[in-house]
Amino acid sequence: MKRQRRQKSSWFGRLLANFLVSGAVLVALSLGIASCARKDVSTLAGYQPRLVLEEFFVGRSVAYGIFEDRFGNLRRQFRVNLSGTLDGNRLVLDEEFLYDDGERASRRWSIDRLESASDGTVRYSGRAADVNAAAQGMQIGNALNWQYDITLELSGISLDVHFDDWIYKQDEDIAINRAFVTKFGVEIGSVTIVFIRGKTASSLWPLSLDEWPS
Repeated sequence: MKRQRRQKSSWFGRLLANFLVSGAVLVALSLGIASCARKDVSTLAGYQPRLVLEEFFVGRSVAYGIFEDRFGNLRRQFRVNLSGTLDGNRLVLDEEFLYDDGERASRRWSIDRLESASDGTVRYSGRAADVNAAAQGMQIGNALNWQYDITLELSGISLDVHFDDWIYKQDEDIAINRAFVTKFGVEIGSVTIVFIRGKTASSLWPLSLDEWPS
């Protein structure tokens, strides 16, 4: 959810480079292997508690996350301080990251609530500095699905990867985020994040971003 492009590309680009060099993409394409079909967000209509994105992320919250490669190997851990404010139907969400190798990064999302449909789905549009065009979001029940592309700079070459990003509200203060990262339609990794807000986060915020806990 503004990580600076250069900072983000440094670690994610290295991972992608290893993946490409290994030939895994070419093998997968030659065998016709693609990522799993996208889930239909409408199937989550009956799940509770209902997620209202602009309400859940207003104020201060914290998050803990991991990145795994396509084989399930843990590649990186991170923690995040978040601060959200509302301006009409727009949520401005600032994120400050610390990774387990000491790297720090930031990202600012500007998220607009667009419209609600008769079936209960709500559409969102989100922008950040390192996100190509606008992220498209669809919310129903306890879930929100984001679809967006990010350009990574790798050895002077620009590479686009796609994020299929799902947030599931668990209770008033907890949400789980699961994102699947693909290139050429092949999954190259996944991100798992736990968001903590409200009274649950009040004793934690802000997380220390000076150095990774030993």
